[in-house]
Amino acid sequence: MAFSVMFSPSLNLAISSTTHCCRRRRTSSTTSRVIVRASSTEKGESRGKDAPEFNPFGFVTDNPSSRSAIQLPESPAEDGNVGQMLYRIEDKGKEYGSYVKSGKLRWFVRETGSADSRRGTIVFLHGAPTQSFSYRVVMSQLSDSGFHCFAPDWIGFGFSDKPQPGYGFNYTEKEFHDALDKLLEVLGVKSPFFLVVQGFLVGSYGLTWALKNSSKISKLAILNSPLTDSSLIPGLFQKLRIPLYGEFTCQNAVIAERFIEGGSPYVLKNEKADVYRLPYLSSGGPGFALLEAARKANFKGTFNEIAEGFATQRWDKPVLLAWGLSDKYLPQSVAEQFQKGNPAHIQLKLIEGAGHMPQEDWPEKVVDALRMFF
Repeated sequence: MAFSVMFSPSLNLAISSTTHCCRRRRTSSTTSRVIVRASSTEKGESRGKDAPEFNPFGFVTDNPSSRSAIQLPESPAEDGNVGQMLYRIEDKGKEYGSYVKSGKLRWFVRETGSADSRRGTIVFLHGAPTQSFSYRVVMSQLSDSGFHCFAPDWIGFGFSDKPQPGYGFNYTEKEFHDALDKLLEVLGVKSPFFLVVQGFLVGSYGLTWALKNSSKISKLAILNSPLTDSSLIPGLFQKLRIPLYGEFTCQNAVIAERFIEGGSPYVLKNEKADVYRLPYLSSGGPGFALLEAARKANFKGTFNEIAEGFATQRWDKPVLLAWGLSDKYLPQSVAEQFQKGNPAHIQLKLIEGAGHMPQEDWPEKVVDALRMFF
């Protein structure tokens, strides 16, 4: 039997699932398959006349914006490699953002509105393995409604610093909390303010920070996040915790966009996928930061802490739970179970058509929910 084997010339591969437009429903799903595969000539008869020709890279990509990063053009001279792709996309995705120095760390922070905004300040915290880019539309529209908005990239993510573990930052929950405290002080965010949190890992740390700093928060909005011990840990984070395999997994340059699409009924537009890919494509630092954070996280312990901390008589601030119904990582039952723990203070708003990241899938619906709540 003949076999086709793929070896990548670069540690950071820019590879992705099919992308067309943000809200175009999936017609098929692409899952990772074994790299060693039987040749297309041997399978030809069973595939049929209409089956696509075998593509040795097909198990990871059909995205034209990704293919250029691993040099898979029909004519190699007409397309680019990783370096050329970086040149094309390096200035993308920094809308409303600037760099802010806090202690020894440099954060990338998006800001819309002004300190004089009449309706107050909102701080948006993203989850892993994504970045604050996901909030760009929500922030823009809410600032038009009179809010002052901040959305930082957590340290180790997006365009913020990614220190080598052991050299100024160790990616523990406490260090993320302490770094956020210092950043809010540098930004001049006055308490109490509105807080919006979404996602796994650092998203969960945003919620545990809220539990420890409830006096600084007037209202809390939670988008799809693990909130109970019934919340499952996505395969990505399980893989990252496996020795050696985790080191390989964290260097997949499309780790963020594939995670987003894996939890959504939609695929990302090419220009959006480029932004989520860019930090992981630029260097190995973001991947190793994610690896370190995932290995030091106590996922189930944190889920339990969140469920208990927001339970009745422990939390008395208004909470909006804006939940994308098409989340493939966290079912609606997680949101309903969480709400039952404190029904007097937690209201549930279901967002049809949105997946794990409602702010990316249907930002307009998120804006409507937040505008009414805040």
